[in-house]
Amino acid sequence: MKCMKCGKPAYKSTTTEAIEMGFGLLIIRNIPCYKCDECDEIFYTGDVALKVEHITEMVKSLMQELTIIDYEKAA
Repeated sequence: MKCMKCGKPAYKSTTTEAIEMGFGLLIIRNIPCYKCDECDEIFYTGDVALKVEHITEMVKSLMQELTIIDYEKAA
C-alpha cells in the first residue's frame, strides 16, 4: 500500500489511539494500521475504522475516567 499523504510505501503495523470523550479518555491499543516510514502518517482500512467507531460507542456506557481497551479482544 502507498501512503495517501506522500506516496511512499506504507507497511502493516499496529498503533495505539487515545480518544478524548469529554467525560474521560479512551485508549485503544493494538489497532491494525498501515504506517509510512517517510512521513509517519497512519492509515486505517475501512473495516478497522468501523470497528474503532463501534468500540467507541460501546465504551460510552461503561466509561470510567480512563478506559484502556485492546482492539484484538474487543473487535
